[in-house]
Amino acid sequence: MKGRLTYEQINAVVQEMNKAVVGKYKILHQPLKSMNGTVRNLYHRYLEEETKDTKGQFFIVEADIKEFTQLKVDKRFHSILNILRHCQRVREIRGSRLVRYVIC
Repeated sequence: MKGRLTYEQINAVVQEMNKAVVGKYKILHQPLKSMNGTVRNLYHRYLEEETKDTKGQFFIVEADIKEFTQLKVDKRFHSILNILRHCQRVREIRGSRLVRYVIC
């Protein structure tokens, strides 16, 4: 669809996004007493990013992708997200200086 992207490249990005979602929600479901300082800071950042639109849905932001994966957030990544949005696999929710990518 966009340029010369292959199924393998798109599926690799989907796999990396899944890793980011699993990593993020593993932290969110931990008990607070078992967290160290850095993980607790991530936990509070995740709670701040949640809005009424994303309540009860799995979502990530670009910072999560940088945190949990080796992906580069560049033009090719955004074109792959555009393809996933077109295929209704990802939804974008914009607001408060953040773009939240909701997994459909």
